[in-house]
Amino acid sequence: MAASVVGLHIAPATRLDMRSVESVDIEAGAGIVGDRYHGATHRHVSVQSCEELAEAETDFGASLDPLLTRRNITISHGRVPRTPGHRWKIGPVELEVVRDAAPCKLLDDTLGVGARTAMRRRAGVICRVVSGGTLTLGSLVDIGQSVAAD
Repeated sequence: MAASVVGLHIAPATRLDMRSVESVDIEAGAGIVGDRYHGATHRHVSVQSCEELAEAETDFGASLDPLLTRRNITISHGRVPRTPGHRWKIGPVELEVVRDAAPCKLLDDTLGVGARTAMRRRAGVICRVVSGGTLTLGSLVDIGQSVAAD
């Protein structure tokens, strides 16, 4: 069974609360329209997996609300690809992995002390957008091949 999008979150500016939305427009080379990182050089979209969040919850000892992790896209299950240069698709949107997403200090402030540590290596990935489109809740995930792009 293919993974799907179960959460879409945006914030209009840094340090502002994330809000859940049902769909987002994503532009190639720019990111999510209306999100704080729209137009950034390489940090266009962040993606996390419920499966990896569940592992972090075990270490943290409490629930971790995907909205409060400050990631844009949450997928239902599976592991997000982490190899820089790896290309994959979510719905019509093609992404390229840039790097692991480092959990920020805000996690301890919003979720509780220890959340940042529990999410280390489980906080998802940062991707640049190769080709854009509209994502909605339920969009399917195609992890793609384990080959870095040219």
